[in-house]
Amino acid sequence: MIKRLLGLLCLTLMYCSSDDNPQNTQPQDITPTNLLIHIDKSGSSTSMPNGDGSGIVTFVATATDAVSYAFRIDSGQLIPNASGTWLQSFTTPGTTEHTIEAVAYSSSGNTSSVIQQFSIYVEEITGEQLIWSDEFNNDGAPSSSKWTYDIGGNGWGNGEYQFYTARPENVIVENGYLKIIAKRENYGGKEFTSARLISQDLFEFQYGRVEIRAKLPQGAGTWPALWMLGANFSSSGWPTCGEMDIMEHWGSNQNIISGATHTPSSYGNTVNKGEVNIPGVSEDFHLYGINWSSEKLEFTVDGSVFYTYNPPVKNDSTWPFDQDFFLICNVAMGSFWETVDPNFVESTMEVDYIRVYQE
Repeated sequence: MIKRLLGLLCLTLMYCSSDDNPQNTQPQDITPTNLLIHIDKSGSSTSMPNGDGSGIVTFVATATDAVSYAFRIDSGQLIPNASGTWLQSFTTPGTTEHTIEAVAYSSSGNTSSVIQQFSIYVEEITGEQLIWSDEFNNDGAPSSSKWTYDIGGNGWGNGEYQFYTARPENVIVENGYLKIIAKRENYGGKEFTSARLISQDLFEFQYGRVEIRAKLPQGAGTWPALWMLGANFSSSGWPTCGEMDIMEHWGSNQNIISGATHTPSSYGNTVNKGEVNIPGVSEDFHLYGINWSSEKLEFTVDGSVFYTYNPPVKNDSTWPFDQDFFLICNVAMGSFWETVDPNFVESTMEVDYIRVYQE
């Protein structure tokens, strides 16, 4: 009898320690399979197999058991992509040959990859041409090849209330839009958080036309801006470097859009500015722009000029605009002259695209 009980006990222990116990189940090792790349050249047809000349290509990667992807053009940087859909613009005129590599990632960290060759045709265009853009078509963090961040909560010369971060809680690309999210939260000794993107050292240019399609945040104390600083900012400082404010908006003055310049001759509360009433700036997207030449600066909304800066005398004091500038997108909160609505919790600036053209 005792032997029989011991036998039953051994069987019970063997059963309890078997692989059927969920606590002892090992994580499944998964590798993506059936990885494919679909290449969609804009305007491609039987007569134009390499596209319509726009140079726009959409790559769609699919794989079994993939949770995310990454893409690489030729020998360039591997760009992470959550959705598996990636849009790329090619600019070299004529028909050029390229490779696209897609990498699929599984939930267990394994990868598979595939490389395909393709041709794309880009029409040579005379006159104004697109020289740089961000269409914000790839979900996740903004492209590190185009943007870096200003980080911190030092007030930024204006007594601002926010701490700028690079966290996805404050800056992210989702569903084709760059989102800069201002929040009420205690962080870094500040009451609010937000983000400030800059193209300094990554993209800088002199003269051209800038278009930015955006929908603005709302709430008293919000201060979104789309603007540019001289590339010599680090060495010369402000306002010597010059500043072009393509669009500024204050939530306490909901429907008023401002454009301005800051130069050694007029800065801070500058006299060189214009305003326009645009209803619904927080409900609808509008096109904010600047036409920049060696002669003048024209500030526009939806294609219409609302302010022109063209000083009669151009020198280092009035016209620091014959040099490279870089782009900045940010949402500040409060300042020396603006308080924040005590009921403010969160609001977002959405940017559909930024495009820079030159002749």
